[in-house]
Amino acid sequence: MSLIIKEIRVKSILTKSGIPGVDYCINPYTGCSHGCRYCYATFMKRYTGHTEAWGNFVDVKINAPEVLQRELKRKEKGRAIISSVTDAYQPLEGRYKITRQCLEVLLQHQFPVDILTKSPLVLRDMDLIKRFEDIEVGITITTDDEAIRKVFEPKAPPIAARINALKTLHDHGIKTYAFIGPVLPMDPEALLKKIIPHVDSIIIDRMNYTSKTLQIYQRMNLHKWLNKGFVEDIIQRLRKGFAGKPVSIC
Repeated sequence: MSLIIKEIRVKSILTKSGIPGVDYCINPYTGCSHGCRYCYATFMKRYTGHTEAWGNFVDVKINAPEVLQRELKRKEKGRAIISSVTDAYQPLEGRYKITRQCLEVLLQHQFPVDILTKSPLVLRDMDLIKRFEDIEVGITITTDDEAIRKVFEPKAPPIAARINALKTLHDHGIKTYAFIGPVLPMDPEALLKKIIPHVDSIIIDRMNYTSKTLQIYQRMNLHKWLNKGFVEDIIQRLRKGFAGKPVSIC
């Protein structure tokens, strides 16, 4: 099925956040073409009127930058995360540049920013990112196994491209972190070796929506990854391997 793209106008773009340490969320798109099988944000469908499968539609908030400019003039300064229920650097961003325009507005006000994405497209905006006084960029990397990535994150960028994005950001002096969430089947030591040199901190999150992926685990004979004790051991191996750097476990 081809991607359904809809241009919409919104009344607000800067929303209150329930994420610890984050005051606001900015989501330039509704829906995400990455189509990750475990995605918690599928609940957003109920607010859109879309009946298509998650990953097959994206609503583009074409007036987001101008709305953000208006909101920042009256909002108390606080930390904003881009994004919480979509990927702000999914492929459509290459065409629409909504995220880039929002960053330009945030930069005018020097709002503290946290960017979380799976996409190396974030490197396009390095010129803006380097001008922020307080910014952090996280790259989601859930496994070291590309075959696993293709099953669980079928339309998301390859692991190597994400690691290279982390490296490039880190080499340019940008504060970076890896978000290992959800923890997918992996060799934790192999993943550690690849990402440790390129991050300042790590966030680890469990698979909290196993029901979405249960059939995948069963079909691929990955039953042990459904065992909480086994997964907790993997998490502790990750935590131990990152000794010396801040580690948060959700």
